[in-house]
Amino acid sequence: MSPLSRRQLLSLGLGASAAAVLAGCATPGTTSVNTLPTIPPAAGKVRLEYWAWLKGLDQVTDLYNKSQDRVQVETVFIPGGNAGGYQKLYSALAAGAGPDIAQVELRSLPEFLLANGVVDLKRYGAEKYEELYDPTLWNQVSYTGGIYAVPQDSGPMGMFYQPAVFDQVGAAVPATWDEWAAVGAELKGAGVLMDSFPLADASPFAAYATQAGASWFTAEEDGWVIDMTDEATLEVAAFFDKAIDDGIVTTAYGAYTPAWFSAAADGKIASVATGSWGDALIEGVSGAEGKWKVAPLPTWDSGYASSFLGGSTAAILANSQHPQEALEFAVWMTTTPEGVNALIEFCGIGWSPAVDVVGTLREKPSAFFSGQNYNQEVFVPATKESSQNQDWSWWPVTQQSFNILSDGFRGKASGGTLVDAVAQAEKDIISVMQAKGLSIRKANA
Repeated sequence: MSPLSRRQLLSLGLGASAAAVLAGCATPGTTSVNTLPTIPPAAGKVRLEYWAWLKGLDQVTDLYNKSQDRVQVETVFIPGGNAGGYQKLYSALAAGAGPDIAQVELRSLPEFLLANGVVDLKRYGAEKYEELYDPTLWNQVSYTGGIYAVPQDSGPMGMFYQPAVFDQVGAAVPATWDEWAAVGAELKGAGVLMDSFPLADASPFAAYATQAGASWFTAEEDGWVIDMTDEATLEVAAFFDKAIDDGIVTTAYGAYTPAWFSAAADGKIASVATGSWGDALIEGVSGAEGKWKVAPLPTWDSGYASSFLGGSTAAILANSQHPQEALEFAVWMTTTPEGVNALIEFCGIGWSPAVDVVGTLREKPSAFFSGQNYNQEVFVPATKESSQNQDWSWWPVTQQSFNILSDGFRGKASGGTLVDAVAQAEKDIISVMQAKGLSIRKANA
């Protein structure tokens, strides 16, 4: 992802009211916190609030608090972002209140930025921490010439699989998606599914398209450019149209649902392409210890070795009175061995965003995953800058866009196609963005 200049976002054709939100108020109707003087570190004791849905986070903050004399962090649990958490955050911001720090997904950060709900951390020296973070993830918190959150975790993708199931048909681990489809055809004859494809969640599809080289949204001086019907995206859509039609994957249930766990335990699901965080969920499969391994994500004819699926940030919200202290805590939590190890142990986070801190628990072979040192073998290489699509960027209506795409995908169950759903979603998303006062045009139009 290429960081956007402030001029670019201010020139994206926003209507008057939307431009006021972007360039004006920290909460609706007030002055932008990022145009006010910076707030110096407090002279005395400081109490910070961190609103998040990450289980066990209170144990991480407790660990930090024990090491501090002056700064103390209190965890306040809220529902997941789209399950009500974001609404609580927006309501608090509108009331001039809210926490110092909030868990905000990477893909949702642009919406908070456009609502002027987050602090530009560059004003507090955040750029000096850039070298500590994965470049892809750092780019995804960098907008308008500023830095609007600290990456908290992510999910580089790989393929978890059951070797004994592949052995039933004498299949090797597929290195490409074409090989994946060929193995899937063999397994179908043995009554086994290769994977599931969720029609109600567009996130995996977007990750596959990212890996293939897609870049759905680009910010230019005169507005947003959308390109969801590019060659890479349509190749991915047509591929999974055929995989569904051929019965290689199921759309009846998604990964980690009760039906999926049952099928996985019975050896009826051979693999799952997912984020690194999938390991903790696969450990919930009955009787699965020693039956699973991890391989790199299959690759397309062109594109990248992997992709990211999911990921959150620690964002400092606009009403914080202690942004400097909040930033220092967020960096401690996400880059130090103590912080990262605590996030893994107590919260089971996805992949650490720190360049050089994987986490002690992820540096050794795993007994559950057949003695494989899969984190070092698969996921460390998957996070390399050359393995990830740097041109992918999130946009201000990402969640609404995913909802539109998922609604279209559901039509697959009644004779539709993913290819047609993508094309229609692009048109619908253009209408949504225009209705919000955003200037947008089709690529090559």
